[in-house]
Amino acid sequence: MTRRVTSDEERRLFEQDFKQQRPLKATMSKTAARKKSVGSAPGGVNGATEERLRRGLMEPDARIDLHGMTQTAAHRTLFTWLTAAHGRGHRLVLVITGKGNPKNDENASWMMSDHGVLKQMAPRWLKEAELAALIAHVRPAHARHGGDGALYVYLRKQT
Repeated sequence: MTRRVTSDEERRLFEQDFKQQRPLKATMSKTAARKKSVGSAPGGVNGATEERLRRGLMEPDARIDLHGMTQTAAHRTLFTWLTAAHGRGHRLVLVITGKGNPKNDENASWMMSDHGVLKQMAPRWLKEAELAALIAHVRPAHARHGGDGALYVYLRKQT
């Protein structure tokens, strides 16, 4: 196989174009263009519902308070309760985890152990395969429903 020889004119045109340093035209792949917005999950909530959740305009069908439970008990209770809530046809439920101990006294006895464990773990539990199949959307609750110490869990419709 032999290489094609470029003419002097072709080389001059290439160098002239190269010196102009025009930026490349940005293009999006077709799959990126079809992606849904970050806030919506497959089968999740539409924009109007998401906005009503953000503003705290929807009243939860049911609520569970996990305060005072151990991590193991809270996990088991949350799984059982969400499965039952989905079975009853509830769509929006409130999971109250608490904020943990907000005090900043690092020498206090309660600072020696992890605090806010349920607040950290509940979102992880909701992503587990068994629960994720029931859930359309999860977001922090509005201040009127507990703010950072609670989660709105929007359940999928029953099939």
